[in-house]
Amino acid sequence: MPYGSGLSAQLGLKTESTVGTEIVVDKFYEFLPPESIAYVPTYTDSAGLRAGQAFKRGSRTAITAHDVNGDWTLEHADRGIIATGGGMGLIWKHALGSPITVPTLIASGAYKQIHVPGPRTGLSQTIQVGRPQTDGVVKAHTYRGVKYTGWEFTCNDGELATLKLSVDGWQEATATALAVAAFPSAAQIFGFADASNFKLGGTATTSAGETTVASGVAVATVVTGLTITAQTPLAAGRRGLGNAGVKREQIENGIPVISGKLAGEYTSQSEFYSLIKSGASTVMQIDFTHGDAGGSNPFLLSFILPAVKFKEGGPQVGGPDIVGQDINFEAYDDSSGTNPVIQVKLVSTDQQL
Repeated sequence: MPYGSGLSAQLGLKTESTVGTEIVVDKFYEFLPPESIAYVPTYTDSAGLRAGQAFKRGSRTAITAHDVNGDWTLEHADRGIIATGGGMGLIWKHALGSPITVPTLIASGAYKQIHVPGPRTGLSQTIQVGRPQTDGVVKAHTYRGVKYTGWEFTCNDGELATLKLSVDGWQEATATALAVAAFPSAAQIFGFADASNFKLGGTATTSAGETTVASGVAVATVVTGLTITAQTPLAAGRRGLGNAGVKREQIENGIPVISGKLAGEYTSQSEFYSLIKSGASTVMQIDFTHGDAGGSNPFLLSFILPAVKFKEGGPQVGGPDIVGQDINFEAYDDSSGTNPVIQVKLVSTDQQL
């Protein structure tokens, strides 16, 4: 008998073959509470006047639109299930609109994935959340036509790396059967101590679809926290006659923004503050590594942003302690014609997304 509490909750997903057509989920993730994915109906009340009637009447209100939105968060794992995927690659594909379909074998069971921003048209998920009742029955709430409108990666001193995802979907079903969850047995989580490489500057180049950085300089400042945030505007209200108040595919309709924040000490004016003052762009690379995915290739989560501008974050004296800086940045197209605004590279044992 399952627990009659959140201890029996589950979350699974799968890429839809056709946007908005529900599919049986088969990739499952350990998620952090609270999740807030919810069906949100629009009720519209009649404004008509009726002699002697003061209050709204139930017979004169109707659901005129259906919507799904909310957030869910997970710790950033280093792998999924070897044969069937279900690792972080599938999440990054949908978060960025990445065109990658199959990981590339690099050596002895280690596979790499290169994720860069791309169009979201035709790319959606079914997400199913299993929510336990107090009687131990886990009820399936299944959401179709789900796209990610934004994400936030965070890793702070002494903490694990997390990824928060904001969703927009079409409709909820409560009659779909609860899928049987299966989780990778060997997966580990990236944490602050795994940040093995943090560099600024150098030259970013892209060859064969992969961006690398030459001559970057290790950051001297003690940086205690990193946040990278992305927002992708979507036309999320495309409802039309004949579609029963359910939206059609959400289409990108605005300029996406990738930004972030670094928290740290005021170590050297010439490192971050000079870039704020000059307005110059620089390359930023942050790599998280641990273990061995195969052939002496560590499990890897790597971010490369070829053109970052540090926009604000002057040092402020708050007392006798070390002077700190909270530095805000934004990622831009570097106009090279080849480098992406952001690249997320994974190395793992995942043979599929």
